[in-house]
This record gives sequence, structure tokens and C-alpha cells, in this order.
Amino acid sequence: MNKINAALDRLMKLHPDEINLSLDRMLRILKALGSPEKSVPPIFHIAGTNGKGSTGASIRALLEAQGKRVHVYSSPHLVRFNERIRLGSTGKFVDDDALLVAIERVEKANGGEELTFFEATTAVAFCLFADTPADYLVLEVGLGGVLDATNVIEKPLVSVITPISKDHENFLGNSLEGIALEKAGIIKPGCPVVVGPQTDAIRDLIENTAGRLRAPVWFQGQEFSAWDEGGRLVYQDELGLLDLSPPKLAGFHQISNSGLALAAIRAAGLLEGDDAQNVCDKALRSINWPARMQPLYEGALFDELPKNCEIWVDGGHNPGAAEVIASFLADLTDKASRPTYLVMGMMNTKDPEGFFEQFEGLAKHVLCVPLTTTQAGRSPIELAEIAKASGLSASAHGNLDRAIAEISRRSKLDNEAPRILFGGSLYLAGEILARNGTLPE
Repeated sequence: MNKINAALDRLMKLHPDEINLSLDRMLRILKALGSPEKSVPPIFHIAGTNGKGSTGASIRALLEAQGKRVHVYSSPHLVRFNERIRLGSTGKFVDDDALLVAIERVEKANGGEELTFFEATTAVAFCLFADTPADYLVLEVGLGGVLDATNVIEKPLVSVITPISKDHENFLGNSLEGIALEKAGIIKPGCPVVVGPQTDAIRDLIENTAGRLRAPVWFQGQEFSAWDEGGRLVYQDELGLLDLSPPKLAGFHQISNSGLALAAIRAAGLLEGDDAQNVCDKALRSINWPARMQPLYEGALFDELPKNCEIWVDGGHNPGAAEVIASFLADLTDKASRPTYLVMGMMNTKDPEGFFEQFEGLAKHVLCVPLTTTQAGRSPIELAEIAKASGLSASAHGNLDRAIAEISRRSKLDNEAPRILFGGSLYLAGEILARNGTLPE
């Protein structure tokens, strides 16, 4: 692993001092590598603000349930970089040896020229995907869409756009319509696009973009629908209705994400036969995507926290994600009320005001902690003040140990086992999973 970290550090040092958002660097390195992006399997290309990872995991599960081999490219990772690249030949994350060979290949072809870290690692992924047999590639956008490093592909099998809200405003701007236009940039001429729930204005923008490019478009709520009915996932499109098992992933929003994934599969001309019901049920029961309302049932954290506590981990970090998380917590509270504690760390580029305001009346206390695996974390003191201004009880802690000790102290006063959500950042989620010994697979 030390060799991998050293190689990744070398890629980091290629990062330009000022980022010029364009595809020029990406096109240059891919040409020097022999255009591996043109030799990858058919692509499901996914953009959006929330739900990209869960939707991609659902697409992968639906394909694998049909016996297909699926490459996956997603970001960021939680614990190890290898999580970003899953190879269809094994169904597992790329191993260190293959990853190191691909990194060194990109370094040699690049010749020391400037590349962003994401551009370099996307080139690494394309090399691995081109050289390893598979039937499909699930390709997740890193940032935006139109100028994202993944958007060098010319003809995706299906483009997928998940719900769009504000995030990464420092790169994408504050206009929701502007952000949507960036993400709609993955739509390609004549290639079908499936779209998750959106505001009317964003739906119109996507429809206009697709129309201009003559790309068939499927909107959730129009060409297809997915809803919960008696604890089941019901999906309907022009081919008919499917009464399915609920997805394994927790949260009402996963009904929508799974429906979007199923629509993407159908838009590709797959799962149209009599076996659709059985294949979908098998897939929905197997979906796995860590740090998305992920429950923990055992591990090192249970030795540190109060007995019989309930632990959840979620990496959602924008107001749209917070709304979904808060809705899930509200449902849990209705079913089984417990004192709820939020342990939060957040990047300094995020919107903590918009995030925290979703939890008023739900959280007994918010414990703010630093992010230890990035230099771009917001101060716990500042974060706690923002939480208080949002109407929440909050405190700042210098590290996780102190936050955990404070939860234990408060739980003795409550005389009731707490419900604890660790979240606000994928960095914190990754730290929690590593600390607990629950590594992504």
C-alpha cells in the first residue's frame, strides 16, 4: 500500500496551480495512451448531485443479476483509493499490483505535464477498463458533467441524471439552472437519457437539451415511475408494472434511485422479458453501497459507545442529502423513539446552514468534530456555532474520542440507549468505517 500511496502522491503533484476547466488535458493524455476510452465496454454514464453512487450500485446489481460482468468507476473513496475502480472480471476492487502498473503507464505517457488528480486517475481507470474484459461499465461523473474528465466518451449506452441540487458552488456556481446545464452536458446525440426527480425548471432544461441532441429522454414520473406500496417497490413504464422486493439500501429515497436504475437498464433494451421480476428481486436484495444510511451492527465502535446504541453512517453533505437523511431519521423516530445524536464533520466548501436546518426538532444534540484526512475541513467551533444558529443544541470537540466520550456522558443522563448518526462528509464516514473495522468490499 505504501507504493500505491507514493504513486498517488506523485499524481497529486501534477495538479495545476490554477484549474482551467476544460477537456484539453484529458484528451491529450488519453491520446498519448492510445485512446483507451474507445476500447471500454458499453457505458452507463451517471451525473447528478445526490444518489449517483446508490443509482450506480443499483445498475451494477441489476446487470450482475443477469450474469453480466460490470466495471465501476466512482468517487471519492471512503478508506482506500482502490474503491474507486471495480473490475468486472473479478467483481472486486482493483488490486494494488494492477493499479500500480496502470498509474505508472499514465505517468510515462504524461511526461510530467499538468493534470488534475481526477484527470490522472480517470485515465488510470480507462486503461484498466480497456485492458480487462467486462460486459458493461458504470461510469460516475466526478464534478458537473460537460467538462468532467469522464465526459470524453462519445456514445454512452445510456446517460443517467440523478436529482440535481446545489453543491460544489465554488466550481459550478450558485445558479441551480447553471448547475443543471453542466450536468446535462453528459447527454450525447441520439443516446437515451433517463432522469430522476427534478424541479419543473430543471426538467424543462434537460428536455430542451435532449431535444436539441435528438436524444430519447425518460423522466421519472412521466415515462416511468417507482413508488413504495405496502413496503414493496412498484415500478411502471410502457412495458408494464413490476411488483418488487424493496431495495436493501435504507431510506425512502432508495425507492426512487432503484427505479431510476431499472429505467436505465430498460432504456438499454435489457430486462424486457418474462424473467424481469425474478432478476430485479435478486438484484434489489443484493445492492450494497457503503456510507449511505448504512447501519452498523458490530465492530470496534460498539466497545466505545453506550450499550445497545444504534449507529448509522452517511456521507451526505449538502442540503438535498440532509433533507433525505432527516426524513429517514423522522421515520425511525416515529417507529422507535430514542435520543438522537449527530456527530458531524464538514468540508469548508459546503453549506452547513442549509444542511443543519433540516434537523431541527430531530436531533437532541450535534457534536462537531474535525476532519482528519483532509486539510479542507471546517473548524468544529465554527460548525457548532452554525448548528446553534440553525436552532440545534451543539458542541465542538477536538477529536472523535472526545465526541464519543460526550455521547456516553449524556447517555447516562438520558438513561436510554442513543441513536447516533455519523455524517456531514464522506471523509468522516470513511474514518468511522475504518475505525469500526467495516471496510467497503
